Amino acid sequence: MPLFQRKPKYSATRRLLLKGKLLKRAESLLVDELNNKVAEREATLKENVPPLKLSGLSVEDLQALCKTMHQQIDVLDEDRYNIEVKVVKNETEIEGLTLKVRELKGVKRPNLKKVKKTGDLVLSEAKVSAKADFKAKLKTVKKDEEKAMSGMEGRKKLFNTQ
Repeated sequence: MPLFQRKPKYSATRRLLLKGKLLKRAESLLVDELNNKVAEREATLKENVPPLKLSGLSVEDLQALCKTMHQQIDVLDEDRYNIEVKVVKNETEIEGLTLKVRELKGVKRPNLKKVKKTGDLVLSEAKVSAKADFKAKLKTVKKDEEKAMSGMEGRKKLFNTQ
């Protein structure tokens, strides 16, 4: 760390002022973008869907208009369904091809690094060896001493030694 601190290029008030200006500019750009989207949507709707002239039409004319609109809706739904089917088919094909590419490349195994044993591993190994060694630490008793200790004489010896 250096012993001296760098002097900032801009003071805190200047930075706050610049930040405020940036936020105002971003907000104005966002509002403009939203207005442009709304205007573009309205323009495409006017272009693709002409306004309906329902005034002065008889009941039969309105029914005929509804039938033609339903036919147009059915055609558009069929087109939309066909496009969705094509998209799903292409997606499955892409997934299959990516799997094939992965199989051709094979799985690259990373180079393994040597890792030092941590304290936990050393302690766990010590516990395992201690479990195996517990019999070695026990006192060995000969069978003759065991018989002598089992009778009354052994009890007297225990009593006398204490």
